[in-house]
Amino acid sequence: MKSFIVSIHKEDKFFVARCLELDVTTQGETLELAQSNIKEAIELYIESFGLDDLPSETSKSYWTTVEIANA
Repeated sequence: MKSFIVSIHKEDKFFVARCLELDVTTQGETLELAQSNIKEAIELYIESFGLDDLPSETSKSYWTTVEIANA
């Protein structure tokens, strides 16, 4: 079993899901559909290209926000 970092954000009427390590992107009309679609996209990527070029361990990612003053 391998874990992948996935980012999901809302754009207009869709949730866009992106796997950062594989540069795979998909979308869905609901959060659940986006999650299902990105899982399928990752599985298809692995089926096509394998995992030989990826590091064996996934590093921990940290997400944060920054405030920028308006000019």
